Amino acid sequence: MPDSLDPPLSSPDSEPSRWQRATAAMGRVARAPLQGAGFLYRAGQENSHFTLPMLNGAFGDQLAARNDSRAIQMSFRRYNADVPVADLRLMPLPNGQGRKTVVFLHGLMGDEIIWQTGRGSDDLRFGPRLQRELGVQCLYVRYNSGLHISENGRLLHQLLTELVATFPSAVGELALVGHSMGGLVIRSAGHYAALALSNAEAGPKPGAPVSVDLHSEPAPTGLPADWLALLRDVFLLGVPNDGSFLEQNSHFTSLVLRKINLWPTRFISGLIDKRSNGIKDLRHARLVDEDWQNPHADDLLPPRTVVPPLPGVHYHVLAGSLLKTASSVLHDYFGDGLVGAGSAVGRVFRDAAPPPDVFITTRLYPKLSHGTLLSNPEVYQYLHETLHPPAQKT
Repeated sequence: MPDSLDPPLSSPDSEPSRWQRATAAMGRVARAPLQGAGFLYRAGQENSHFTLPMLNGAFGDQLAARNDSRAIQMSFRRYNADVPVADLRLMPLPNGQGRKTVVFLHGLMGDEIIWQTGRGSDDLRFGPRLQRELGVQCLYVRYNSGLHISENGRLLHQLLTELVATFPSAVGELALVGHSMGGLVIRSAGHYAALALSNAEAGPKPGAPVSVDLHSEPAPTGLPADWLALLRDVFLLGVPNDGSFLEQNSHFTSLVLRKINLWPTRFISGLIDKRSNGIKDLRHARLVDEDWQNPHADDLLPPRTVVPPLPGVHYHVLAGSLLKTASSVLHDYFGDGLVGAGSAVGRVFRDAAPPPDVFITTRLYPKLSHGTLLSNPEVYQYLHETLHPPAQKT
C-alpha cells in the first residue's frame, strides 16, 4: 500500500515542526503578561515590609508633623510588630549574670528585616546567627528615618534607658550595631546620653528656677544615662560619618536651580527640597539639634558640631569599597557606591593622637557595596570574633 500523502506526525526523537515552534512561541507570548503579573505580585508580597519604611524615609517628618498613622514610632520589633520594652521578657543567664545584648539599627528607608533574613527564609543574617552561635540576645529597632537624626538619637537614648531600667539583671554588656544612617543615630544617642548624665551629675544651680523641657530631656527611669555604663562596642557599617556625597550633590543642585530663579528651575528645586529632614541631615552628618536649627544650616558650608567618640567604648568602623584598592581618590569619594570611604572612616575616627580612653578599629572591605555589608561573611566573622563572650565562670 502506498504511503499516505499526509505529513507524518512528529515523533519524540524528531525536530519540532515550524508550525509547532510557532504555536509554542505564541503560547509563551500569551502567558507572558500573566507570568509577569505573578512575578510582580510575588515580589511585592516578599518586599511589602519595605513600603512603609521607604515612605517614612522620604517623607516621615511630614507624616509625623500631621500625626499620620503611617508615621513609624521608634520601637523594638518582634514578629513583624512593635513590642513595648516591658514585653521583651529578657532573662539573665542561669548564673544570674546579664546576657551580652546586641541592638541593631537599620539605615535610611530600611527596617529590622535587613539584619534577619536575605533573599530566602533560610538565608539568616547577622542577628539570628549571632544569637544562635554565641548565645547573645539580639534586639532590633525600627525608627522613622525621615525625622532629624538628632530626634531619633534622643528617642534611642530614651529607649535604651528604659531597656536597662526594666531589665537591670538581664542586660549585661551592651553592643550597638548601625548600618548607614543607623550608625549616626547611635552616635547621636551617645551624645545625648552623655549630656544627660553630665547634667544629672551637675544638678540644678542654687537659686535657679526649675523647669522641665520634655523635648530636650527624656523622662527619667532611674539614672538618665545608665545604659552608657554597659556600652562596650559600637559597630558602624558603611556609616557616612562625614556626610553623604549624594545628599551634598542634591543640596547643591537645588541651590543652583533656585539661584537661576526661573519657573521650571524653581519648580524642580521645590520638588528636591521636599525630601525629608533625615535625608537633609545626611549632607554633613548632623547629629545635634543645634546644627539643623542654626540659621546658616542651609549654607553651602554650614556650621557642624563635632561629636567625638565616647570614652571607654570600642568603635569598630567597617567600610566597604567597590574598588580593589584604597589608594585612589575615587575610593575616598565613592566608597561602597552610596557612602564614600573617606566619609565612612570619618575625621573623628582618624585622630592621630586620640585620648587614651578612646578605642577605634577600622576595617576596609574591598569589592563590597553598601548593601552587601549586611551579608558579607568577612564582616560577620569580624562581629562574631569581637562579640564572642568570654568563658563563663562556673
